[in-house]
Amino acid sequence: MTSASCPYKEIVSNDVTADKLLCLIDGKKTKIIVTPIGGQGYLFGRGNQQISPEIIRRVGSENILAIATPTKIFSLKLEPLLVDTGDEAVDDMLKGYKRILTGYREEVVCRIL
Repeated sequence: MTSASCPYKEIVSNDVTADKLLCLIDGKKTKIIVTPIGGQGYLFGRGNQQISPEIIRRVGSENILAIATPTKIFSLKLEPLLVDTGDEAVDDMLKGYKRILTGYREEVVCRIL
């Protein structure tokens, strides 16, 4: 892939805080790509506190892409994925069923609590 076909091949920022992320996404179409924490099944709230409830609210649940290896998904033993953002309204927004990308043209549907 050349830089002409993908102009965003630069690191914008390292080790950002929630406030810095809010500045970076302000007024921009944004997607969040996230993977569940292995063994726990948390999508948000454990280990990724930089992605604050306000960021999730602004981005919208439809712009969150969850990815995981089949091994990681099946290690959850059919338990639902979890969210604990610290904001009940955002947690409720994320609850339901979501497609989880597990490979090239492969996905599973998981329940989020």
